[in-house]
Amino acid sequence: MESLPGQAASLAANGRERNPQSVTGDGLPLPRRYLAIGAISAGTALTIIDGGIATVALPTIARDLHVSSSAVVAVVTVYQLILAMMILPFAGLGDRFGLKRTYQFGQIVFTVATLLCFFARSLPFLLVVRAAQALGAAAALSVSSALIRSIYPAKQLGRGLGINSVVVSSSAALAPTLGGLVLSIAPWPWVFASAVPFAILSLALGRALPAPRLRDEPFDVLGAVMCASMIGLVIGGAESAVRGDSPVVSAAIVALGIGIGAIFIRRERGEAKPILPIDLLGRPVIALSVVGAYTAFTASMTLLLSTPFRLQHEFGFAAAEVGAMIAPWPLTNMIVAPLAGWLSDRVPAGILGGIGMAVSIVALVLIALLPAHPGYVDIAWRMALCGSGFGLFLPPNARLIIGSAPRERAAAAGGLVGTVRLVGQTTGATLVAALLALGIGGGATPPLIAAGLALVAGLCSLARLRPSIRNPRSDEAEDEQPGTQVSR
Repeated sequence: MESLPGQAASLAANGRERNPQSVTGDGLPLPRRYLAIGAISAGTALTIIDGGIATVALPTIARDLHVSSSAVVAVVTVYQLILAMMILPFAGLGDRFGLKRTYQFGQIVFTVATLLCFFARSLPFLLVVRAAQALGAAAALSVSSALIRSIYPAKQLGRGLGINSVVVSSSAALAPTLGGLVLSIAPWPWVFASAVPFAILSLALGRALPAPRLRDEPFDVLGAVMCASMIGLVIGGAESAVRGDSPVVSAAIVALGIGIGAIFIRRERGEAKPILPIDLLGRPVIALSVVGAYTAFTASMTLLLSTPFRLQHEFGFAAAEVGAMIAPWPLTNMIVAPLAGWLSDRVPAGILGGIGMAVSIVALVLIALLPAHPGYVDIAWRMALCGSGFGLFLPPNARLIIGSAPRERAAAAGGLVGTVRLVGQTTGATLVAALLALGIGGGATPPLIAAGLALVAGLCSLARLRPSIRNPRSDEAEDEQPGTQVSR
């Protein structure tokens, strides 16, 4: 039998570094775990804040760079589009080069690109910088969920994802306020630079992250290009159909993306570890969770983007009042999400998700049926109720996707979660734009559509309670949900 030093030397010679803490699923020991959680939290805050903070600065950027308001919106859309295109390819790279290295590489790229904002004197240069920021953010976000799975013990995975959900929601809520504060005392490039301290903190704490597990496997470059092209063309074509002047060209772009996607998916079926994780989507419990997440994110974005128009145009509230009325959503989510994560380690996600979507459906219908002259309390408690429902659904749903995937496919599962979130949010934004163009985006129609989408998410969640779906086969069992039984 080979000695332990001999085994270590053999693994090193093969270019693979095994981290027992990552392999066994027992997580990192304390206090190292807390440092690793801090690194992930700071990195997540970095990408979420910088992704949303630019919205506040758009009018100032348009004025300083002498471009139109419609053109400067590309500063936001380019970032979101590149992010959605690249998460799955970077998740594949994370499987090969190691989660920690991929995560920190993304943060370094993001920080360098952010510093380049200070040299932006034209919109094209700024768009290139934003694309580079998005590449760095995609690298970090693609493996963050897989790192969380390595940091926490298997029995606390839901708690970890719940805490991460709080970081996401609180960072999204902080971004507009932080952007406005920075603009009041400094030029607009400092809006982007305000997130750099989070990158420095995350890199400083990153030594505590699990050591990289390297795999001597080829990377499917063509598959990565096809995956990014498919997502980019479909989303870009749909965006241009709403905001552009040539529906024929937009339809052609979407059709090209669908065509590439059909070829890509057929090609991926023959891959052992595909870029698009169709091997994971072949498991009913993961497929249902992905559909539920997509419809839930689409529903939430549909409501959040359409509500300001309704409150200002239909009810006559000022912009400052609108912000205060929507604030209960993220504030409630910050409380409910960690509780839901904690519960998901003990209660099946199908039950939690079904209850969460039932609450959200009731709240969405109540929002659609607001009285003719609502006050602050009338709107605020409805938004709080709706936010609590989505907060109860999303962390357990993510836990089920991440925990049901094999450990060697954890990065792919995490990339799938991030991609579904971005594509769902983009779909919601496009849907609201289409409804506004039709003249029905500022009334009761968007929350009713959101309620229908939430119903689909709830049904997907309840369907996972079926024994044939809920109980994995022995060769599929990983960090199972509470209450599951392994089928032999």
